[in-house]
Amino acid sequence: MTSTTSKKLTLEEYLKYDDRTDHQYELVAGKLVKMPPESPKNVQIALFLLVNFLKFVPVNRVSNKAEIVISGFRATTRVPDLIVLTEELATILQGATRSTITLDMPPPALVVEVVSPGKVNEDRDYRYKRSEYAARGIAEYWIVDPQAHKITVLILVDGLYEETIFVGNAVIVSSIFPQLELTAEQVLNAGI
Repeated sequence: MTSTTSKKLTLEEYLKYDDRTDHQYELVAGKLVKMPPESPKNVQIALFLLVNFLKFVPVNRVSNKAEIVISGFRATTRVPDLIVLTEELATILQGATRSTITLDMPPPALVVEVVSPGKVNEDRDYRYKRSEYAARGIAEYWIVDPQAHKITVLILVDGLYEETIFVGNAVIVSSIFPQLELTAEQVLNAGI
């Protein structure tokens, strides 16, 4: 993850930014940050969860490319590995030209981040995004960590996340998908 410019951008400038490449960016405190391509393992995990979530919600309610505007003051956006939209949010985005969930829209129901190796990535997913997603009002946040062999499910309660960690053959408990019957091991071994 590298900052591509020292100039701080507003959200409006970011939303208009086009470097005519396929690079993916996040805006972090006004700085344009180029995101590296995901590892094959992370992609397989996200796709495995996507396929399983589609058993319970229609395809228009799941996205692996939508971005979420987190704050207006320091202009921050995030592009999670997987997002489950509420029905209301899916309806709002249906006619949009860009999959951007702005501050005037309701938050998604669930966000999944698959942690990439390295302290910077761990800090981003465990610390920064945790507080950002809680502040944005996202009801459930999953941190899938292949390196630590665990899945942390965070449920928003009174503005703060309460966490439960799932490892091995423990069945993941989700408030969004109570009927889900996946173990941590099934998710972490996706594609093997």
